[in-house]
Amino acid sequence: MNDEAAVPCVRVPRTDGEKTRQALATADLLDTEHEITVDGETLYIPVVDPESVSDDYDIVHRSAEQRSSPKSPAELLGYEPSIERLGDLVILDEDDPDRAREIADAVVDSHVPARAVLNRASPIQGELRVREWDVCYVDPDVLGDRSPTETIHREYGHEFELDVASVYFSPRLATERHRVIEQIEPGEQVFDMFAGVGPFAIPAASQGATVIAVDLNETAVEYLRRNADRNDVADRIQAIHGDVREVAAEYENWADRIVMNLPHSAEEFVETAIGLAGETCVIHYYDIQPDDDPFDAGIEAIRSAAGDEYEISVLEERAVRSYAPHEENICLDVRLDRRT
Repeated sequence: MNDEAAVPCVRVPRTDGEKTRQALATADLLDTEHEITVDGETLYIPVVDPESVSDDYDIVHRSAEQRSSPKSPAELLGYEPSIERLGDLVILDEDDPDRAREIADAVVDSHVPARAVLNRASPIQGELRVREWDVCYVDPDVLGDRSPTETIHREYGHEFELDVASVYFSPRLATERHRVIEQIEPGEQVFDMFAGVGPFAIPAASQGATVIAVDLNETAVEYLRRNADRNDVADRIQAIHGDVREVAAEYENWADRIVMNLPHSAEEFVETAIGLAGETCVIHYYDIQPDDDPFDAGIEAIRSAAGDEYEISVLEERAVRSYAPHEENICLDVRLDRRT
């Protein structure tokens, strides 16, 4: 058994446990050398400097077990599992439910913090791009009032609240999103055609752009509005629920920059994008294509839709990541200049 010692702790109701733990961790006040203690409906969260803890919290001294040296899931399993972090969730992608359970147990017993462990139970489905999930584990001490599939993801200084069971979100695209955002200048007019919970739109607004963000998934748009408030950019984002082909009619010739992050289907919306483009416009066009010729189809689709109206310049052809054997998730950065 681990040694116990009386240590300063913040005493909070279990329902406030995860929110409090995160706040203490952000302030570098969380004592990671001792375990959090549960007593009925009360949590005792060890802290390292009680005098620096806000007076809003109740400080008590209480016995707490010292943490043992943590191990990684790979050390516990004897092999390297494929796991993905999304906020305080751990995501698995296992076809075998027994193997998923084995990995989930190892995550729980390891140093990897997890409020819940989820396994993908279906491919992305339907026009709203959502999937089904198996919940392998939920930490009862930090669940709070959130669904096991809901989390807050932090990316390049921004926070995104989302529910993976209701919206599409990929943390694997964080670097690519940041690449695009760094190109945006204050004062730009940015149209995000498939905005989701706002991972392009909100950082774009933080750069000083005015953003129109559209999505067909009503739940995603609700999260987008909450995330705009969370990141203090609600005054620069108009979040619209609807079919972008219908919404676009109100924004003809408006955009300085367009984000088309809808792989597999982006080609169907190229004419809509051309209608949105202003005198000069950069389009970030995402697609899934065979790795032996990943760019030509998108370039041809944009040239065909633009016709004689615009001069087309391909600024960058970028392979974002491997999507499947012999398939690439690609991005084309294309500049349109209206012909006079």
